Amino acid sequence: MDKIASPKKTKEIIEEYQFKFSKSLGQNFLIDKNILEKIVEAAEITKEDWVIEVGPGIGSLTQHIAEKAGKVVAVEIDRNLIPILEKTLEAYNNTEVIHEDILKVNLHEVIEEKFGKKKIKVIGNLPYYVTTAIIMKFLEEKVPMTSMTVMIQQEVAQRMQASPSTKDYGSLSIAVQYYCQPKILLKVPPAVFMPRPKVDSTVIRLDVLEKPRVQVENEKLFFQIIRDAFGKRRKTLVNALSTGNLSLNKEDIRKAMEIAGIEEKRRGETLSIEEFAKLANHLAKEM
Repeated sequence: MDKIASPKKTKEIIEEYQFKFSKSLGQNFLIDKNILEKIVEAAEITKEDWVIEVGPGIGSLTQHIAEKAGKVVAVEIDRNLIPILEKTLEAYNNTEVIHEDILKVNLHEVIEEKFGKKKIKVIGNLPYYVTTAIIMKFLEEKVPMTSMTVMIQQEVAQRMQASPSTKDYGSLSIAVQYYCQPKILLKVPPAVFMPRPKVDSTVIRLDVLEKPRVQVENEKLFFQIIRDAFGKRRKTLVNALSTGNLSLNKEDIRKAMEIAGIEEKRRGETLSIEEFAKLANHLAKEM
């Protein structure tokens, strides 16, 4: 099968199948072969790897993955793309397309059925409006995987890799870094998409850690403390947590902060993930 990642080929396929781009699904197809090769290279795909691709579109990236990987399962939400994918991927006998919503599908069932017990790699050109939801689904459901290499909005990628006391640092930074080591690999201009998005994109790789970056007694409490801290990021941590969803007692917060070695006047945006873990573990004893 000829590679379809070019403006001319993509346009021909769209016209042949009378495909209409869906704004609600955030569809932007990659039309640059070099970018696709760089994504697969960044993911370090070999014949030993089994891959889930999120949102294959017309199969431009899928073709490149299939040539390097042992097996590929592509999950596509848009029914109108299924006949196109059957055609563009017909030459690749190691590839299967599933018509499902990645946010609703049982990932553990899919992986067990298609791959058995083997850990997978995840690749995708993710729709911007559900980027965070898709990534957090894979991480929070503790899907057996070694990495995620995904094309996302540049701004979101920067937040995922951000450090304390920077403008991009927030609850998403900590949530991703709790499970992964994020690394921004490639900036991608709007010109390599059809249609062109209004924002710059970035390829980021999230290498999944063997175990979470910090040890917490109560994961739910840990993440709620983080959400409360960043929900009122201009307030001191004491004020943000005492008026947040947990409605913690100020004295309990001060005591836990003192034991954790955190100064009382600090704001949540200055705390490292390790400091949040210490604080959450001390607060867990008070509750």
